Amino acid sequence: MAKRRMIPGGFGPPGDMLRRLQSLQEDLMKAQEEIAAMTVTATAGGGAVTVVVSGDRRLKSIQIQPDVVDPNDVEMLQDLIVAAVNSGLEQVEKAAAERMSAVTGGLGLDLGL
Repeated sequence: MAKRRMIPGGFGPPGDMLRRLQSLQEDLMKAQEEIAAMTVTATAGGGAVTVVVSGDRRLKSIQIQPDVVDPNDVEMLQDLIVAAVNSGLEQVEKAAAERMSAVTGGLGLDLGL
């Protein structure tokens, strides 16, 4: 009876490991596509500024309530826009990290997200 070759560390036969790695790669690619396709909405100033950010970290749209536009206080509007965009980007980062963690099973892989 032929003895099955094992990968050191208890990972099983090399073919099994290769299949698992290929499956993980496919799952990662699918997750990256899902992340790129998602969008998040964030607001600042109690809804004065609303932005939509895509999973590929692009600002897709911005809405500014007319009553917040004060020509004498442009700085406040700029601050609200920055806050809304940063909030949207943070939400995308969190959602992407959660999705990738679900795929990798908490392997601690740094996937450059």
